[in-house]
Amino acid sequence: MHCGTLVLFISLYLTLVGLCEPLDNGLARTPPMGWIAWERFKCTTDCKLYPDNCISERLFRAMADKLVEDGWKDLGYQYVNIDDCWSAMVRDINGKLQPDPDRFPSGIKGLAEYVHFKGLKLGIYGDLGHSTCGGYLGTLLETVDLDARTFAEWEVDMLKLDGCNSNSTERSIGYPKMSYALNATGRPIVYSCSWPAYEDGLLPKVNYTLVSQLCNLWRNYDDINDSWNKVIAIINWFGDHQEDLQPAAGPGRWNDPDMLMVGNFGLNQDQSKAQLAIWAILAAPFFMSNDLRTISDDAKALLQNKLLIYIDQDKLGQQGVRIKKDEDFQLWKRKLAHGQFALAYLNTAERGGAKSFSLSLPPLGIKDCAHGYNVYDVFDKKLVSFLNSNHTHSFRVNPRSVVLFFIRPVC
Repeated sequence: MHCGTLVLFISLYLTLVGLCEPLDNGLARTPPMGWIAWERFKCTTDCKLYPDNCISERLFRAMADKLVEDGWKDLGYQYVNIDDCWSAMVRDINGKLQPDPDRFPSGIKGLAEYVHFKGLKLGIYGDLGHSTCGGYLGTLLETVDLDARTFAEWEVDMLKLDGCNSNSTERSIGYPKMSYALNATGRPIVYSCSWPAYEDGLLPKVNYTLVSQLCNLWRNYDDINDSWNKVIAIINWFGDHQEDLQPAAGPGRWNDPDMLMVGNFGLNQDQSKAQLAIWAILAAPFFMSNDLRTISDDAKALLQNKLLIYIDQDKLGQQGVRIKKDEDFQLWKRKLAHGQFALAYLNTAERGGAKSFSLSLPPLGIKDCAHGYNVYDVFDKKLVSFLNSNHTHSFRVNPRSVVLFFIRPVC
Protein backbone atom coordinates (compact mmCIF):
# COMPACT_ATOMS: atom_id res chain seq x y z
CA MET A 1 0.00 0.00 0.00
CA HIS A 2 1.38 3.44 -0.93
CA CYS A 3 2.42 5.57 2.07
CA GLY A 4 -0.12 8.35 1.34
CA THR A 5 -2.89 5.83 0.84
CA LEU A 6 -1.94 4.08 4.06
CA VAL A 7 -2.05 7.30 6.10
CA LEU A 8 -5.46 8.13 4.59
CA PHE A 9 -6.66 4.61 5.44
CA ILE A 10 -5.51 4.98 9.05
CA SER A 11 -7.22 8.37 9.39
CA LEU A 12 -10.43 6.98 7.97
CA TYR A 13 -10.26 3.97 10.27
CA LEU A 14 -9.81 6.13 13.35
CA THR A 15 -12.73 8.30 12.34
CA LEU A 16 -14.99 5.31 11.76
CA VAL A 17 -14.27 3.89 15.20
CA GLY A 18 -14.96 7.24 16.82
CA LEU A 19 -11.42 8.20 17.79
CA CYS A 20 -10.78 11.91 17.46
CA GLU A 21 -7.68 12.96 19.34
CA PRO A 22 -4.04 11.82 19.00
CA LEU A 23 -1.96 10.76 21.99
CA ASP A 24 -1.66 13.68 24.39
CA ASN A 25 -0.89 12.11 27.73
CA GLY A 26 1.60 14.72 28.94
CA LEU A 27 4.14 11.98 29.68
CA ALA A 28 7.83 11.46 28.87
CA ARG A 29 8.58 15.17 28.54
CA THR A 30 12.20 14.13 28.84
CA PRO A 31 13.54 10.74 27.68
CA PRO A 32 12.37 8.06 30.13
CA MET A 33 14.98 6.30 32.25
CA GLY A 34 15.02 2.97 34.02
CA TRP A 35 15.88 -0.70 33.83
CA ILE A 36 14.61 -3.41 31.47
CA ALA A 37 15.10 -7.16 31.59
CA TRP A 38 15.52 -8.23 28.00
CA GLU A 39 19.12 -8.02 26.87
CA ARG A 40 20.60 -9.32 30.12
CA PHE A 41 18.02 -11.97 31.03
CA LYS A 42 16.32 -12.70 27.68
CA CYS A 43 13.58 -15.36 27.96
CA THR A 44 14.96 -17.30 30.92
CA THR A 45 11.92 -19.01 32.43
CA ASP A 46 13.38 -22.02 34.28
CA CYS A 47 13.18 -20.73 37.83
CA LYS A 48 14.24 -24.05 39.31
CA LEU A 49 17.54 -23.98 37.48
CA TYR A 50 17.98 -20.16 37.55
CA PRO A 51 16.01 -18.93 40.57
CA ASP A 52 17.73 -15.53 40.74
CA ASN A 53 17.81 -14.85 37.01
CA CYS A 54 14.52 -16.08 35.55
CA ILE A 55 11.78 -13.76 34.31
CA SER A 56 9.80 -13.62 37.52
CA GLU A 57 8.36 -11.41 40.19
CA ARG A 58 11.45 -12.14 42.25
CA LEU A 59 13.78 -10.65 39.63
CA PHE A 60 11.80 -7.44 39.20
CA ARG A 61 11.43 -6.91 42.92
CA ALA A 62 15.18 -7.34 43.29
CA MET A 63 15.89 -4.76 40.60
CA ALA A 64 13.41 -2.33 42.14
CA ASP A 65 15.21 -2.73 45.45
CA LYS A 66 18.58 -1.98 43.84
CA LEU A 67 17.26 1.07 41.98
CA VAL A 68 16.35 2.56 45.34
CA GLU A 69 19.19 1.30 47.51
CA ASP A 70 22.01 2.24 45.14
CA GLY A 71 20.85 5.74 44.22
CA TRP A 72 19.52 5.06 40.72
CA LYS A 73 16.00 6.31 41.46
CA ASP A 74 17.27 9.64 42.76
CA LEU A 75 19.08 10.19 39.46
CA GLY A 76 15.96 9.61 37.37
CA TYR A 77 16.05 5.85 36.69
CA GLN A 78 12.44 5.28 37.68
CA TYR A 79 11.02 2.51 35.46
CA VAL A 80 11.28 -1.21 36.16
CA ASN A 81 10.31 -2.78 32.85
CA ILE A 82 9.18 -6.34 32.21
CA ASP A 83 9.95 -7.57 28.71
CA ASP A 84 8.86 -10.72 26.86
CA CYS A 85 8.01 -14.14 28.33
CA TRP A 86 6.06 -13.00 31.39
CA SER A 87 2.61 -14.29 30.47
CA ALA A 88 0.81 -17.56 30.83
CA MET A 89 0.27 -19.42 27.58
CA VAL A 90 -3.51 -18.93 27.66
CA ARG A 91 -5.85 -16.08 28.49
CA ASP A 92 -8.14 -16.34 31.50
CA ILE A 93 -11.84 -17.24 31.34
CA ASN A 94 -12.67 -13.59 30.57
CA GLY A 95 -10.25 -13.46 27.67
CA LYS A 96 -7.72 -11.35 29.56
CA LEU A 97 -3.96 -11.69 29.51
CA GLN A 98 -2.58 -13.20 32.67
CA PRO A 99 0.94 -13.67 34.05
CA ASP A 100 2.52 -17.06 34.54
CA PRO A 101 1.12 -18.00 37.97
CA ASP A 102 4.25 -19.77 39.18
CA ARG A 103 6.66 -17.02 38.26
CA PHE A 104 4.36 -14.13 39.22
CA PRO A 105 2.39 -15.43 42.21
CA SER A 106 1.30 -11.91 43.26
CA GLY A 107 0.14 -11.08 39.75
CA ILE A 108 1.25 -8.02 37.79
CA LYS A 109 -0.89 -5.75 39.95
CA GLY A 110 0.80 -7.07 43.07
CA LEU A 111 4.19 -6.42 41.50
CA ALA A 112 3.07 -2.93 40.48
CA GLU A 113 2.05 -2.19 44.06
CA TYR A 114 5.49 -3.24 45.28
CA VAL A 115 7.25 -1.12 42.66
CA HIS A 116 5.04 1.88 43.40
CA PHE A 117 5.68 1.54 47.12
CA LYS A 118 9.36 1.98 46.27
CA GLY A 119 8.57 5.25 44.47
CA LEU A 120 9.18 3.65 41.07
CA LYS A 121 7.07 2.83 38.01
CA LEU A 122 6.35 -0.47 36.30
CA GLY A 123 6.56 -1.13 32.59
CA ILE A 124 5.23 -4.15 30.75
CA TYR A 125 5.71 -5.76 27.34
CA GLY A 126 3.15 -6.66 24.72
CA ASP A 127 3.27 -7.65 21.07
CA LEU A 128 0.92 -6.65 18.28
CA GLY A 129 0.56 -10.07 16.68
CA HIS A 130 -0.77 -13.55 17.29
CA SER A 131 2.24 -14.27 19.52
CA THR A 132 5.21 -12.41 20.95
CA CYS A 133 8.75 -12.69 19.63
CA GLY A 134 9.38 -15.28 22.34
CA GLY A 135 6.26 -17.27 21.50
CA TYR A 136 4.00 -16.03 24.29
CA LEU A 137 0.54 -14.46 24.05
CA GLY A 138 0.23 -11.55 21.64
CA THR A 139 -2.32 -8.77 21.27
CA LEU A 140 -4.70 -9.20 18.35
CA LEU A 141 -6.58 -6.30 16.78
CA GLU A 142 -9.77 -7.48 18.46
CA THR A 143 -8.11 -7.61 21.90
CA VAL A 144 -6.35 -4.22 21.82
CA ASP A 145 -9.02 -2.46 23.88
CA LEU A 146 -9.29 -5.31 26.40
CA ASP A 147 -5.53 -5.54 26.81
CA ALA A 148 -5.22 -1.77 27.32
CA ARG A 149 -7.88 -1.91 30.03
CA THR A 150 -6.12 -4.88 31.62
CA PHE A 151 -2.79 -3.03 31.78
CA ALA A 152 -4.56 -0.05 33.34
CA GLU A 153 -6.31 -2.27 35.89
CA TRP A 154 -2.90 -3.67 36.83
CA GLU A 155 -1.70 -0.07 37.34
CA VAL A 156 1.06 -0.38 34.78
CA ASP A 157 2.90 2.86 33.93
CA MET A 158 4.45 2.02 30.56
CA LEU A 159 3.74 -0.33 27.67
CA LYS A 160 6.30 -1.48 25.13
CA LEU A 161 4.35 -2.89 22.17
CA ASP A 162 6.49 -5.05 19.90
CA GLY A 163 5.52 -6.16 16.39
CA CYS A 164 6.55 -9.77 15.83
CA ASN A 165 4.08 -11.99 13.94
CA SER A 166 2.06 -9.14 12.41
CA ASN A 167 1.94 -7.63 8.93
CA SER A 168 2.06 -4.02 7.78
CA THR A 169 -1.70 -3.68 7.51
CA GLU A 170 -2.27 -5.07 10.99
CA ARG A 171 0.38 -2.74 12.38
CA SER A 172 -1.09 0.27 10.59
CA ILE A 173 -4.36 -0.35 12.44
CA GLY A 174 -3.15 -1.84 15.71
CA TYR A 175 -0.51 0.68 16.79
CA PRO A 176 -2.85 3.69 16.46
CA LYS A 177 -5.67 1.70 18.03
CA MET A 178 -3.55 0.90 21.10
CA SER A 179 -2.60 4.57 21.46
CA TYR A 180 -6.24 5.59 21.68
CA ALA A 181 -7.13 2.62 23.86
CA LEU A 182 -4.47 3.54 26.41
CA ASN A 183 -5.71 7.13 26.50
CA ALA A 184 -9.28 5.91 26.93
CA THR A 185 -8.38 4.03 30.13
CA GLY A 186 -7.74 7.31 31.92
CA ARG A 187 -4.50 5.97 33.36
CA PRO A 188 -1.26 7.73 32.37
CA ILE A 189 0.70 5.03 30.52
CA VAL A 190 3.83 5.83 28.52
CA TYR A 191 3.48 4.20 25.10
CA SER A 192 6.59 2.73 23.46
CA CYS A 193 5.84 1.37 20.01
CA SER A 194 8.13 -0.65 17.78
CA TRP A 195 6.16 0.20 14.65
CA PRO A 196 8.92 2.04 12.72
CA ALA A 197 11.45 -0.75 13.28
CA TYR A 198 9.15 -3.24 11.52
CA GLU A 199 8.79 -0.92 8.51
CA ASP A 200 12.55 -0.43 7.99
CA GLY A 201 12.54 2.76 10.07
CA LEU A 202 12.63 5.22 7.18
CA LEU A 203 10.52 7.39 4.95
CA PRO A 204 8.36 6.86 2.97
CA LYS A 205 7.34 3.60 4.67
CA VAL A 206 7.31 5.30 8.07
CA ASN A 207 5.34 8.50 8.58
CA TYR A 208 7.11 10.00 11.59
CA THR A 209 4.62 12.84 11.85
CA LEU A 210 1.93 10.25 12.49
CA VAL A 211 4.09 8.06 14.74
CA SER A 212 5.06 11.04 16.92
CA GLN A 213 1.37 11.86 17.39
CA LEU A 214 0.61 8.32 18.55
CA CYS A 215 3.60 7.16 20.60
CA ASN A 216 5.83 8.58 23.34
CA LEU A 217 8.86 6.68 22.07
CA TRP A 218 9.54 4.20 19.32
CA ARG A 219 12.16 1.77 18.14
CA ASN A 220 13.59 2.64 14.72
CA TYR A 221 16.18 0.01 13.93
CA ASP A 222 17.55 -3.46 14.73
CA ASP A 223 17.74 -4.86 18.24
CA ILE A 224 20.91 -4.03 20.07
CA ASN A 225 23.16 -6.72 21.49
CA ASP A 226 26.09 -6.73 23.86
CA SER A 227 28.79 -5.93 21.30
CA TRP A 228 30.68 -2.94 19.99
CA ASN A 229 29.87 -3.90 16.40
CA LYS A 230 26.15 -3.54 17.04
CA VAL A 231 26.54 -0.31 19.02
CA ILE A 232 28.54 1.34 16.25
CA ALA A 233 26.11 0.02 13.61
CA ILE A 234 23.26 1.76 15.44
CA ILE A 235 25.27 4.96 15.81
CA ASN A 236 26.08 4.96 12.10
CA TRP A 237 22.47 4.26 11.11
CA PHE A 238 21.16 7.15 13.19
CA GLY A 239 23.80 9.46 11.75
CA ASP A 240 23.19 8.36 8.17
CA HIS A 241 19.41 8.92 8.47
CA GLN A 242 19.24 11.83 10.88
CA GLU A 243 17.39 14.07 8.41
CA ASP A 244 14.43 11.68 8.60
CA LEU A 245 14.69 11.00 12.32
CA GLN A 246 15.74 14.17 14.11
CA PRO A 247 12.66 16.33 13.35
CA ALA A 248 10.31 13.73 14.86
CA ALA A 249 11.86 13.87 18.33
CA GLY A 250 10.98 16.29 21.10
CA PRO A 251 9.35 16.47 24.52
CA GLY A 252 6.91 13.57 24.81
CA ARG A 253 8.15 11.82 21.63
CA TRP A 254 11.55 10.17 21.29
CA ASN A 255 13.53 8.05 18.86
CA ASP A 256 14.80 5.00 20.72
CA PRO A 257 18.11 3.44 19.62
CA ASP A 258 17.50 0.65 22.18
CA MET A 259 18.91 -0.40 25.54
CA LEU A 260 22.14 0.57 27.27
CA MET A 261 24.64 -2.29 27.31
CA VAL A 262 26.90 -0.68 29.92
CA GLY A 263 27.61 -3.04 32.80
CA ASN A 264 27.43 -6.27 30.82
CA PHE A 265 30.22 -8.22 29.10
CA GLY A 266 30.67 -6.95 25.54
CA LEU A 267 31.80 -3.32 25.95
CA ASN A 268 34.98 -2.13 27.59
CA GLN A 269 35.11 1.15 29.51
CA ASP A 270 35.91 3.30 26.46
CA GLN A 271 33.20 1.67 24.37
CA SER A 272 30.72 2.09 27.21
CA LYS A 273 31.50 5.82 27.28
CA ALA A 274 30.89 5.96 23.52
CA GLN A 275 27.44 4.40 23.76
CA LEU A 276 26.41 6.68 26.62
CA ALA A 277 27.74 9.81 24.94
CA ILE A 278 25.96 9.26 21.62
CA TRP A 279 22.73 8.15 23.33
CA ALA A 280 22.81 11.41 25.34
CA ILE A 281 23.43 13.43 22.17
CA LEU A 282 20.47 11.63 20.56
CA ALA A 283 18.19 12.51 23.50
CA ALA A 284 17.60 8.77 23.77
CA PRO A 285 15.75 6.91 26.50
CA PHE A 286 18.18 5.58 29.10
CA PHE A 287 17.08 2.01 29.80
CA MET A 288 19.78 -0.15 31.31
CA SER A 289 19.67 -3.89 30.70
CA ASN A 290 22.23 -5.29 33.10
CA ASP A 291 22.35 -6.90 36.53
CA LEU A 292 22.23 -4.16 39.14
CA ARG A 293 23.13 -6.69 41.84
CA THR A 294 26.57 -7.38 40.36
CA ILE A 295 27.37 -4.28 38.29
CA SER A 296 30.97 -3.07 38.55
CA ASP A 297 31.86 0.18 40.24
CA ASP A 298 33.27 1.52 36.94
CA ALA A 299 30.07 0.81 35.01
CA LYS A 300 27.94 2.19 37.82
CA ALA A 301 29.98 5.41 37.87
CA LEU A 302 29.42 5.88 34.13
CA LEU A 303 25.67 5.30 34.32
CA GLN A 304 25.32 7.53 37.37
CA ASN A 305 27.28 10.44 35.89
CA LYS A 306 25.11 13.44 36.77
CA LEU A 307 26.31 15.70 33.97
CA LEU A 308 25.74 12.95 31.39
CA ILE A 309 22.18 12.52 32.69
CA TYR A 310 21.69 16.30 32.67
CA ILE A 311 22.56 16.36 28.97
CA ASP A 312 20.28 13.45 28.11
CA GLN A 313 17.41 14.95 30.13
CA ASP A 314 17.76 18.48 28.78
CA LYS A 315 14.35 20.19 28.82
CA LEU A 316 14.70 21.62 25.30
CA GLY A 317 14.42 18.04 24.06
CA GLN A 318 16.18 18.63 20.75
CA GLN A 319 17.88 15.55 19.32
CA GLY A 320 21.49 16.14 18.36
CA VAL A 321 23.03 15.47 14.98
CA ARG A 322 26.27 14.24 13.47
CA ILE A 323 27.99 17.24 11.90
CA LYS A 324 31.15 15.57 10.63
CA LYS A 325 32.24 12.08 9.64
CA ASP A 326 35.30 10.60 8.01
CA GLU A 327 36.75 7.11 7.90
CA ASP A 328 37.47 6.83 11.60
CA PHE A 329 36.06 9.95 13.24
CA GLN A 330 32.62 11.40 13.98
CA LEU A 331 31.63 14.70 15.57
CA TRP A 332 28.18 14.97 17.11
CA LYS A 333 26.53 18.13 18.42
CA ARG A 334 23.43 18.75 20.50
CA LYS A 335 21.89 22.12 21.25
CA LEU A 336 20.69 22.35 24.84
CA ALA A 337 18.53 24.81 26.76
CA HIS A 338 19.94 28.12 28.04
CA GLY A 339 22.51 28.48 25.26
CA GLN A 340 24.36 25.30 26.26
CA PHE A 341 25.76 22.60 23.97
CA ALA A 342 27.08 19.06 24.11
CA LEU A 343 29.77 17.80 21.74
CA ALA A 344 30.89 14.20 21.26
CA TYR A 345 34.18 13.45 19.51
CA LEU A 346 33.98 9.77 18.57
CA ASN A 347 37.11 7.93 17.43
CA THR A 348 35.92 4.84 15.55
CA ALA A 349 39.39 3.59 14.60
CA GLU A 350 39.93 -0.10 15.35
CA ARG A 351 43.61 0.19 16.15
CA GLY A 352 46.40 2.68 16.70
CA GLY A 353 46.91 5.28 19.39
CA ALA A 354 44.78 8.16 20.58
CA LYS A 355 43.96 10.88 18.02
CA SER A 356 44.57 14.57 18.64
CA PHE A 357 41.86 17.18 18.11
CA SER A 358 41.34 20.89 18.66
CA LEU A 359 38.06 22.39 19.80
CA SER A 360 37.19 25.93 18.71
CA LEU A 361 33.81 27.62 18.56
CA PRO A 362 33.48 29.27 15.11
CA PRO A 363 33.65 26.06 13.00
CA LEU A 364 30.93 24.56 15.22
CA GLY A 365 28.47 27.38 14.64
CA ILE A 366 28.55 28.35 18.32
CA LYS A 367 28.24 32.10 18.58
CA ASP A 368 30.58 33.98 20.84
CA CYS A 369 29.16 35.58 23.95
CA ALA A 370 30.55 38.46 25.95
CA HIS A 371 32.17 36.33 28.62
CA GLY A 372 32.90 33.15 26.65
CA TYR A 373 32.16 29.52 27.50
CA ASN A 374 33.32 27.04 30.09
CA VAL A 375 34.08 23.58 28.70
CA TYR A 376 33.62 20.51 30.90
CA ASP A 377 34.84 16.99 30.18
CA VAL A 378 31.78 14.96 31.13
CA PHE A 379 33.48 11.65 31.90
CA ASP A 380 36.54 13.16 33.58
CA LYS A 381 34.12 15.34 35.59
CA LYS A 382 36.15 18.50 35.41
CA LEU A 383 36.39 21.93 33.85
CA VAL A 384 39.02 21.65 31.13
CA SER A 385 38.95 24.93 29.25
CA PHE A 386 37.56 28.41 28.77
CA LEU A 387 36.70 29.29 25.17
CA ASN A 388 35.75 32.29 23.13
CA SER A 389 36.23 32.91 19.42
CA ASN A 390 39.96 33.43 19.98
CA HIS A 391 40.72 30.30 21.97
CA THR A 392 41.08 26.58 21.23
CA HIS A 393 41.23 23.49 23.40
CA SER A 394 43.44 20.54 22.43
CA PHE A 395 42.74 16.97 23.56
CA ARG A 396 43.08 13.31 22.57
CA VAL A 397 40.55 10.51 22.02
CA ASN A 398 41.29 6.80 22.36
CA PRO A 399 40.35 4.32 19.61
CA ARG A 400 36.74 3.11 19.85
CA SER A 401 36.06 5.75 22.45
CA VAL A 402 34.71 9.26 22.86
CA VAL A 403 35.31 12.56 24.57
CA LEU A 404 32.05 14.24 25.56
CA PHE A 405 32.09 17.96 26.28
CA PHE A 406 29.46 20.08 27.97
CA ILE A 407 29.73 23.72 26.94
CA ARG A 408 28.09 26.36 29.12
CA PRO A 409 28.07 30.11 28.45
CA VAL A 410 29.63 32.24 31.16
CA CYS A 411 27.50 35.22 30.13
